[in-house]
Amino acid sequence: MAIIDGMRAAAGFSFPVNSAYRCANHPIEAAKAKPGAHTTGLAIDIGVSRGQAFKVIELALSAGIKRIGVNQKGAHGRFIHLDICDSKMSPTIWSY
Repeated sequence: MAIIDGMRAAAGFSFPVNSAYRCANHPIEAAKAKPGAHTTGLAIDIGVSRGQAFKVIELALSAGIKRIGVNQKGAHGRFIHLDICDSKMSPTIWSY
C-alpha cells in the first residue's frame, strides 16, 4: 500500500480500486488452475484509462513494479493490474 499511496500522491489523481486482495474461493481465483497474485495481497487493479492509465504505468515502472497487466478495451471495466509477487515470473507486461 505504501508504494501505491506514493504513486497516487505523485499522480495527483485518485486511484479507484477495482480489485485488491481476493480469497482463493473468489470466483475469478477459483476458475484458475492456481490462485493468482491477488490471493497474496500483493496485487491491485486500478480503474483508470487513457492518459491516467499511461501515468499509472509510468509511475509503476519508476517505483520498481515489474509485473503490469493492461486492460484498456471497451467503454467500461478498464484497469491497470500491478503486482509485486516474487513467486511469479518477472518482469512482464501483458494485456487482457
